[in-house]
Amino acid sequence: MRKFIACMFVVVLCEVLLPLQSGRAQARPEKAEERALERRGAPAASIAPTTKERDASADSAATKLPIHRVVLYKNGVGYFEHLGRVHGSQDVTINFTSGQLNDVLKSITILDLGKGRITGVGYNSEAPLGRRLSGLRLPLGERPSVAEFLGALRGARLEVRSGTGIVTGRLLSVERKTRISGGTTLEVDHISIVTDGGELRTIELSPTVSVRLAERDLNQEVSRYLTLLASVRDQDLRRMTISTAGTGDRGLYVSYISEVPIWKTTYRLVLPSKPGGKPILQGWAIVDNTVGEDWLDVELSLVAGAPQSFIQQLSQPYYGRRPVVALPESVQLTPQTHDATLVGGYGRLSGKVTDLQGAVIPGAQVRVFTDGGTLAAETSTNNEGIYEFGPLPAGSLRLEIVSQGFNKAIIQNLPVTGGSHIEQNIALQIGGVTETVVVEASAPGVSMDTAAISGAPRSLGSGKNLGSRGTLGGLSGSAGGTGGGTYRPGTGSAPLSPSEARARAAAAAQGRELGDLFEYKLKEHVTIRKNQSALVPIVQTEITADKVSLWSQSYGTPRPLRAVWVTNSSPLTLDGGSFSVLEEETFAGEGLLDPVKPGEKRLLSYAADLGVLVDTKLESEQERVTRVRISRGVLIHTRELREKKTYTVRNEATSPRSVIIEHPARPEWKLAHNGPQPEESSSGIYRFRLNIDPKKTATLTLDEARPLQTQYALTSLNEDQMALFLRQRTINPEVEQALRRIIEQKNRVAALDAAIASRETETETIFNDQQRLRENLKALKGSAEERALTQRYTQQLAGQETRLETLRREQTDLQNKRQQAQAELDAMVQQLTLDVNL
Repeated sequence: MRKFIACMFVVVLCEVLLPLQSGRAQARPEKAEERALERRGAPAASIAPTTKERDASADSAATKLPIHRVVLYKNGVGYFEHLGRVHGSQDVTINFTSGQLNDVLKSITILDLGKGRITGVGYNSEAPLGRRLSGLRLPLGERPSVAEFLGALRGARLEVRSGTGIVTGRLLSVERKTRISGGTTLEVDHISIVTDGGELRTIELSPTVSVRLAERDLNQEVSRYLTLLASVRDQDLRRMTISTAGTGDRGLYVSYISEVPIWKTTYRLVLPSKPGGKPILQGWAIVDNTVGEDWLDVELSLVAGAPQSFIQQLSQPYYGRRPVVALPESVQLTPQTHDATLVGGYGRLSGKVTDLQGAVIPGAQVRVFTDGGTLAAETSTNNEGIYEFGPLPAGSLRLEIVSQGFNKAIIQNLPVTGGSHIEQNIALQIGGVTETVVVEASAPGVSMDTAAISGAPRSLGSGKNLGSRGTLGGLSGSAGGTGGGTYRPGTGSAPLSPSEARARAAAAAQGRELGDLFEYKLKEHVTIRKNQSALVPIVQTEITADKVSLWSQSYGTPRPLRAVWVTNSSPLTLDGGSFSVLEEETFAGEGLLDPVKPGEKRLLSYAADLGVLVDTKLESEQERVTRVRISRGVLIHTRELREKKTYTVRNEATSPRSVIIEHPARPEWKLAHNGPQPEESSSGIYRFRLNIDPKKTATLTLDEARPLQTQYALTSLNEDQMALFLRQRTINPEVEQALRRIIEQKNRVAALDAAIASRETETETIFNDQQRLRENLKALKGSAEERALTQRYTQQLAGQETRLETLRREQTDLQNKRQQAQAELDAMVQQLTLDVNL
């Protein structure tokens, strides 16, 4: 049945299209010629003069404007430059895909490099196929079946030929019926025709049946429909024509951006296999050419940055429509990436100050400055001549010691690192303070974990030392390394080992800052054919690395990760990508790398460490009030919520391990000053280093405290609150005495308030009684008892007036005393300042 339907559709299309195709071939010979050129392999992005110009002059032969330069960015766009020559008033064309055209229209720059000018730029614009089909009278979609095609012709005059004869009439319907033949159920299509004589004929569509359209207008409409379908084959080709005006030969420059695949970065981190060797980082860029044109001998630059870019459908006619909101996409990667350093860690510094005979010098002033000259801390030596500083920022510090009767001493370049403890003893010379003795730091740092001199070099040796604290290599040389010859059989040269050949390899790109971006510009021109990809070496440099084991409770496993603590000691910005680790010329693991700036330090994990186990234990307690402060009428009780977290690490491996413990850095929680200090701090975490010998167990205990405060207004304190403070022992006798004075003064003010209130109550009572007497006097007028009661009431009123006068004087006196007492209370409250540690 499928073969029959296909045959019918071909018959109908051929009968409709043959006249049309013949006419189109005669009417547009230029189009056919251009397609022939394309079939012969003409590049999609070549520029060629029009047919009219080719016929007009030999100088107007097809001109290619080759791609001269390509710059690829990490946001999926590329910057392209074409450079070529034109002659006279020549039109040139560039072919793009529909996907390219939108970016080209909003970014293209065209320059005539001679005395000519650009007179115009045009391109073929097409509406979407669905909208163009909707303009036809045939209700057909983009992919109709034979039944759907015939169903759209209902009412049309058809001529149907079958083995039984010819039927002419109008199409009534197309129906699908089920027929059983030889035990098999088949579905066949039937068309119903109403003949000119009014007879209804039903004909089964079989391979021997043909259908011809008997209406000229309908033939033309079907031809337009099929023409639109045929145009879909070329819809991805957009031809831009650039018209120029001028004389003679001159250069033409065209630049634009276009959507391209994102170039990828992948690295090879090669760990040294010999003592004293330095790790090598090789970087490769993967570049894809999908723009439809060969990149022949072009300048290629790869930019590690993502300038803002967007897609705007400028080449497509716009119609009113609702915006399309894409569904959110998320990608979860199994490999871990680790945050960069925010704070470089803290170290500790202590020592003893003596004279040249070894006698201690108490009271000497000791100050520490950073390498930038900023004062970091200062203290004085105690009675035993000892000084000690708490956490100091990591770096190269300067120590100054001053004491009366001795020369001023300056110790330069003290190497303080995160988690280290430097012990620096000083012997002062007798002299004046104005005289200064400057020396370099003589005492190397001592590790708090191992008591080993941190300044002494340690060789990593073979890969068996993976996890040790030693440094893999020193500062790198210039990017690209040194060039070297290659081994060729028969020349007599000794073959190179893989590690020697890798060390001699040179990067094919030069790195440089490009504003906020970083560019890898290839030293040589490259050729990448269309629809092909290339792997280009862009980085070859020595780096500094420290092999460690990295553990965080957020990983959800007691096993740490093998990691390399890398410092980008090269001048290059390392773009983000994947990396592989080679150790002893063998694959050791792989991971992901975020972009790393020059001088930046970053942890790169690449495998699981099966030789180390980590366990944790958390203890918390709430301490009693440890500090009482009184200021500006507020009493503040400070207590601490303390937590102790112990990390227990077991090293079952046969080589030592340097384990980095990541501990959460929580707001308002502070590490104990006398406890271990982090090697560095990152976003929301501290990183502590713990060195463990083979078959040993080590612990790291971290004490943290969070202050909790309770505030009380001094004016609201009373005896009951005081008694509660005493029972809870949250105040000492000094604070109690100061608070009792305030409470006593507050009681005086309260007593005066009570006396004033008592007199106000008495005054109000007298006023009410006088009102009653006056009402009685009014009622007595004309009565027999008027004279006697009037005299009595008058005497009472006179006595009350005398008492009111006395009350007014007493109230005024009490108000004055109350104001004075309140002022004294306010002064006591505001002036009381205490800060007591219990």
